[in-house]
Amino acid sequence: MKLRVAALIMAGGKSQRFGKNVEKPTVKLNGKSFIQRVIEAAKESKKVSEVYVAVTKFNPKTADAAEKISAKVITTEGKGYHSDLQQAIKEAKLNGPVLVISSDLPLLSGKFLDKAISRYEEIGKSALVVLVPVEACYKYGINPTSFYEHKGKEYAVSGINIIDGQQIIKGQPLTEEQPQETFISTRPEALFNINTSSDLKAAKRYLQSKKRTRSQKLRAHRRETTS
Repeated sequence: MKLRVAALIMAGGKSQRFGKNVEKPTVKLNGKSFIQRVIEAAKESKKVSEVYVAVTKFNPKTADAAEKISAKVITTEGKGYHSDLQQAIKEAKLNGPVLVISSDLPLLSGKFLDKAISRYEEIGKSALVVLVPVEACYKYGINPTSFYEHKGKEYAVSGINIIDGQQIIKGQPLTEEQPQETFISTRPEALFNINTSSDLKAAKRYLQSKKRTRSQKLRAHRRETTS
């Protein structure tokens, strides 16, 4: 039987780095908001069974946007990331594997999430964390804000994890780390964790460059087929 997991998108932060009165999940990249992009990626995943979005009183616009895309919204108390994550898991009764995703990942795709879940299936541990080499972030102009040391090397935390919801429901605090495996990736889907306007500009540059490359390849292909 193939593993199916619940996706829980964490979108309850105050977005202080983006300035006052800005709900970062509603910020748009090429005409589409972060929260819409992340929800769509979760729904594209063949291994995700249902999609939840955790918000707080600070994110009314994000909650409205998520409901319009048919995601299940959970309003938490806003006591901090770990506390809100635990509250959301308990309220939704997510007693299986939970794919926890930051709403700051607008380049995420369903295929990438499927790869992460497949890795989780292989390892046989309670949790998995997706890490990105810091040099890969800097290469694209992204300045990571959260770090994780693994085998003596510093990595950026992508904002994608899989944890055992049953252990949370039973009362295990998130401060007690579940036995976990690492999944290291340099894919844009994982490394473009947008925390500042500078990061957003870097994402726009990347998408523009990708579009130019695709157009160049298409023109080259047309020349070959007509020659």
